Amino acid sequence: MATARAATRTFLFLLGSTRPGGNTEELARLAAEQLPDGAAQRWLDLSQLRLPEFTDRRHDGEGLYADPSGDAATLLEATLEATDLVIASPLYWYSVSTSVKRYLDHWSGWMRVPGLDFRPRMAGRTLWGVTALAGADQSVADPLVGTLRHTAAYMEMRWGGVLLGSANRPGTIGEDTEATVRAKSFFSSRPELATHA
Repeated sequence: MATARAATRTFLFLLGSTRPGGNTEELARLAAEQLPDGAAQRWLDLSQLRLPEFTDRRHDGEGLYADPSGDAATLLEATLEATDLVIASPLYWYSVSTSVKRYLDHWSGWMRVPGLDFRPRMAGRTLWGVTALAGADQSVADPLVGTLRHTAAYMEMRWGGVLLGSANRPGTIGEDTEATVRAKSFFSSRPELATHA
């Protein structure tokens, strides 16, 4: 009797740091090394993409948005192709970086592009986070975790959680042995649908 093949997973890693090759990216790449052979990976550096500032037009006329173009279209396509989205953002002022926040703001517009059905198409996918912070008190990352978890809940996505690591200077994430050990099994869990906890 033939066994059913597991659905192929496609991971989109969105790098939100202003520093290339920083501790957050290093931690994300360590976790990605543990993905199964069949899992596809795509890495996009948000600092290298020209995503325009988001303009809220929900209450202007019909409140509809045009199809994205340029780098916004690249990000939209990559987002919709992924089964798993990984936001890799250092902790900046207790939350996600500017580039990650801008990307998430554009989701509001994509939900209002006629015929795109962005929100229904995102339902059931999994949202993960990876972040490095300076200092050992990981509770300071609660606003970042809340931003991502509530985003997943609103979009009816699964919530994979956030892989947190402590590193005060570039290239020192490996000194956080707890984070590097957790990275090895981070993507192996089966996340549940997110809720507004």
